[in-house]
Parts: sequence; C-alpha cells; structure tokens
Amino acid sequence: MDTPILQYADKLWRGSVRPDEVPLSELRRGGAQEITYGVAMWPASGNVYAVRGEDGLALFDTGNALDAPAMYRAIRGWCDQTVKYAVFSHGHLDHVSGMEGFDEEPGPRPTVVAQEGVARRFVRYARTAGYNTVVDQRENGFVRMGWPNTYRTPDLTYEDRLTLSLGDVTLQLRHALGETDDATWAFLPERGVLLTGDLFVWAVPGAGDPQKVQRYPDEWAVALRRMATLDADILLPGHGLPITGAARVRRALTDTADYLDSLVEQTLDLMNAGARLDEILHAVTPPPELADRAYLRPHYDEPEFIVRNVWRLHGGWHDGNPAHLKPAPDAVFARAVAELSAGAGTVAGRAVEAAADGDLRLACQLAELAAQAAPDDHKVHEIRALVYALRVQQEPGAIARGVYAWAAAESRSKITGLDLLDVYHEVTGGRLWWMPSSAC
Repeated sequence: MDTPILQYADKLWRGSVRPDEVPLSELRRGGAQEITYGVAMWPASGNVYAVRGEDGLALFDTGNALDAPAMYRAIRGWCDQTVKYAVFSHGHLDHVSGMEGFDEEPGPRPTVVAQEGVARRFVRYARTAGYNTVVDQRENGFVRMGWPNTYRTPDLTYEDRLTLSLGDVTLQLRHALGETDDATWAFLPERGVLLTGDLFVWAVPGAGDPQKVQRYPDEWAVALRRMATLDADILLPGHGLPITGAARVRRALTDTADYLDSLVEQTLDLMNAGARLDEILHAVTPPPELADRAYLRPHYDEPEFIVRNVWRLHGGWHDGNPAHLKPAPDAVFARAVAELSAGAGTVAGRAVEAAADGDLRLACQLAELAAQAAPDDHKVHEIRALVYALRVQQEPGAIARGVYAWAAAESRSKITGLDLLDVYHEVTGGRLWWMPSSAC
C-alpha cells in the first residue's frame, strides 16, 4: 500500500522532513488510512489504530478528548464492524479519551483492555487533578484545560501478558515499564504489525520529564530489545508515523535501547564513583552516532532530564550537595545574595551580562535570584521575563520551552497586571510542542 501516511513515513525515515513538519491535519483529512491489510491508522496527537478481524474490530488507543468526534467518524468511515476490544497502551489522557462514541453505539459496549496499573493511575489522577492541570498549562501550552476527575475505566485488566482474538487475527499484549508503569505493547503475528504505544515516539524517549512521576529507562530498553526480536514488518508508534520494513524496525528499536542504556550506564558509573548530581548532569552525553538519528532528537524530553531520572530512581532525591539537604528558603537565600551584591538590581544586571555573553543557564539562575529577593520590583521582572524568553528561543525540547515560557509569562503578568494564562498564550503563540500530550 502507498498511502499519504506511508509516503510521509518514508520521508521522515530518510530525513527529508522533520517530525514537526509532518502535516497531521492534512493527513487526517483523508480519514483513517489502511497501513496494511486490515490495520488502519488515524494520525493524531496520540495515534489511534483499528484492527479488523473476522469477529469484529479492535482499537489500539483511542486518542484525546478534543479529537474524539473526528476520530470516531474516521474509524467508522473505514469500518462499520462492532468494536469488540479497545486496548489502552497506557493511561495518559491523549491515548484513552476517545471511547464515548463507541460506547454509545447500540449493543454491548466494547471491552476496554489495559494493564492493571491503568486503573491505579486514574485514581492518582483524580487525587492530583489540580497539580496536573498546572503542569499541562505550564509544560504543554494547554492554558484553558482542566484536568478531568472521571475516566473510562478498563473492563478487563492483565498483569504481564494477554492474548485477544478477532478470529483470523490475534493481539498479543505485553506489559512493560517505560515512560509509565502501566505500558502495553502489542504484536499481531498474522499481520507482522508491532504496536508500541509511547515506547516509541520518533523522539528521545520520555524517560526524564521533570514534572512527572518516575520513568524506567532500564526496563524500557529491555522491552525495546524484546520487540526487536519479533522481526515485525511494520512498527506503529504512539506518536509519529509508521516505520516499514523489518530492518528499519529493528534498527529503530535497538538504537533507542542503546541510547537509553548508554545514558543509564554513564550515570551509574559516575554515581558509583561518588560524583554529585551536578557533575553527572554536565558529564553524561548520548552517543553522537545515535543522537543524530531522526527518531532520537530531543523534540520533547532531553538526555539531561533522563540522567536526573536515573539518579532519582537509583539514588533518591538528594543531589549530593550537603547544603541542599536542608536549605534555607529560596527567598531568604536570594535576599542574602542580593545584599552581598548591592541589591537585587545588581544581580539582575549581572543576569543581563551573562545573557549577552551567551550563558543563559547562568542568566536564568541570576534572574531568578533577583526576582526572589525583590518579588515586587518591576525592573527585575522585566529582566527575568527577557532572560527566560531568550531561553525559550534556544531550547530544542518542548518541556524546557514550556517551563521557561511560563516563567517569562509570570514576570510579564507581574509587570502588566494581565491574567497569567493570557500572557502565557501570547508568549507561546498557543503552541509549544510538536505533538501535544497530556502525560503525567
């Protein structure tokens, strides 16, 4: 088959287009496109896949709430069979929020299938709805989104593995630890199709997000290598376009596993040698031959964040600096530094100098100290807003851009008196990253 999706997928693999250049809205206008016999894709910010068998239809992920009506029409435009199963690859909202249309159809509701951790995740989401709302505002640009308190819970859960049948095609489900602790990937042996969920997303693996719960890079790499042994002909990712051809699929999976393994082993070697986190952060780098792969660019997460998560997993929250174990409040420390520097204005001025010298890491630290020392000083906030706005322009990863844009908006709001979310929307243009997600 040679659909528009597969044409763009080949260009993406060859590097003639970047992930952020793929016209998802244009591809969606064609409806759900059949990628191989009996398997269709609806590309979105959280891809949706449909598998047609003799005994009915199975969905693998159901996308986000905003796109749900269009997704439902697209799937039904491709196939009118009864949906027997809907598999959630994990519990992130951009993968589990499109069941309403299918649930409302006449007859028995589809059986929603997920790893048993998904139900626990939904309970946690309800308890931390306010925090998750703030994170999505700050990190992803969802400035008017409120985190939900109710979810479509699974009807059938499994612990390690489960096989579903549609008659002439089976879905072999396997649990993995990766970006989440509740991940499911699936293999369709009769079709040679591998469905990875967010274990593969055409970017640096999301194993380090600084505002989210623990990730598992070691186990993630193990799962990728296990998938690679299947010699699948087609890889269908949680985000991004398919990879076709067994050799390409194996390479993408093993390269990603090697990338994660390298970051983990470098970090552990330095931890075992007694290094502090600060030293490790600036010493560990991904293998250059892998960092240049089209599917391992830091569009969202970044190697530095993955290193922090490896430290958190194996070493706890303390970074090794004894002064950070029980520090003074940030504002108290900032005022002390300002007093030593002839005032917060002086510290802010030094931030401008650091920015002019190209050291935006230092510039942000100094601007933040100045604002903490003088939280009502508009001139200080002008500098803070400028420094963080400059940082936004230079960051490759959407997580970092979102955090820095939020900081710039905070200061601009302080100066202008305008609503923070409105200012943030102006700073970002309403869009911060290449494939919007809700992924706490």
